[in-house]
Amino acid sequence: MNENSLEQIDEELSLKLFIVLTRALESIKKRVEEDIKSMGLNPTEFAVLELIYSKGEQPIQKIGEKVLIASSSITYVVDKLEKKDFLKRKPCPQDRRITYAAITPAGTDFMNEVFPNHKMKINEICAGLDAEEKKLMIQQLKKIGYYAEKM
Repeated sequence: MNENSLEQIDEELSLKLFIVLTRALESIKKRVEEDIKSMGLNPTEFAVLELIYSKGEQPIQKIGEKVLIASSSITYVVDKLEKKDFLKRKPCPQDRRITYAAITPAGTDFMNEVFPNHKMKINEICAGLDAEEKKLMIQQLKKIGYYAEKM
């Protein structure tokens, strides 16, 4: 094979990889979103609540970059979770410009109840791969993600 045909094969494989990744992600997201909606939350609310449940209180200004949502949406999401009594705002004692979002006892109770089942659902969604395949896929997806970020 000449260099042009190898390059063409590589381009076709890259395109196919992109399509397969996109379709797989859409299928996975659809199943996860169905699970989250059954809890009475939208995916963004759940992502924010899960972050604070798992990592502890967070500066509201930093939540967007951690859960990959627009910072303009964070205040709205925190407001909605506050109305449900899952989160509360806490001022930072050292810097009045910073406000933290902290989980409430009701939020902790809710997550203690729903999160184990949520993890189980995700495990069911990923059951098409064994543990070694999951580790390899994690490694490969990180590799392609880091490469894409550096471009």
